[in-house]
Amino acid sequence: MRTVIKFAGTLLEDDSTVRSLARQVAALSKEGHEILVVHGGGKFFTATLKRMAIESKFVGGLRVTDRETRDAAIMVFAGLLNKKLAAAISAEGQPAVGISAADSRCFLAEPMVHNDVEGGLGYVGYLTGLNLPFIESLWREGLLPVAPCLGIASDNELYNINADHMAAASAEFLGADQLIYLTDVAGVLDGEKVLSVVGCQEIEQLVKRRVVCGGMILKLEAAKRAIEGGVQQVRIVGGTTPEALLLAAHPDEVASVPGTLVLGHSHAAAEAAFTAA
Repeated sequence: MRTVIKFAGTLLEDDSTVRSLARQVAALSKEGHEILVVHGGGKFFTATLKRMAIESKFVGGLRVTDRETRDAAIMVFAGLLNKKLAAAISAEGQPAVGISAADSRCFLAEPMVHNDVEGGLGYVGYLTGLNLPFIESLWREGLLPVAPCLGIASDNELYNINADHMAAASAEFLGADQLIYLTDVAGVLDGEKVLSVVGCQEIEQLVKRRVVCGGMILKLEAAKRAIEGGVQQVRIVGGTTPEALLLAAHPDEVASVPGTLVLGHSHAAAEAAFTAA
């Protein structure tokens, strides 16, 4: 099974959480899953910029990224956080390799258009393709690729990409069977209740009713893109929930799967189908 796993950057801040999730990733790989890990690191990046006296500016949830900010992003995402996660997975017995867009041009990007201006947000881009033969060659050699949220454009510059959208686009371009978002919350929440299922048609209403906001909106939009791109299963689960990743990756084998399943049809339609079955 081909699987893309996206790590929320906040999960990388706690060493015990990193070790637990790395163990689960390694276990899935040993079962035969072809895994690509994509990770963010926004909060740590923001803290690093603050230490460097670089002001953070956001427009519509996207970070405005000038050259100085972009260079810091490369240091944080492709450097410290990427190597920390690759090392943790390797320590659990599954050799992992940190890769970035600059390596064999493995993640291709174009500048984001904002207010009808390409590059209006600076070095912020969106994923347009990936080097599938390169990634498959790593899998054949028994290596698990770990990628930060960066892409390389035709101008040979590296661009910062929203990690949720990069994971969804990567899953689409890889023809992945499943996409799992590991987050710092238990799933899509309605108050304190975790929504076990969300249909793509329900996302707009959830936003209008302000049931979801901020980063979860981007996550659901990305999940919808993945499903429309042919990814069979998308789940949003809390990374700190015990064995959450293993349970989410084996939904047919367990009685209760944590988090939220995102479906291409409405929740009501899903319930009707289950009742009919």
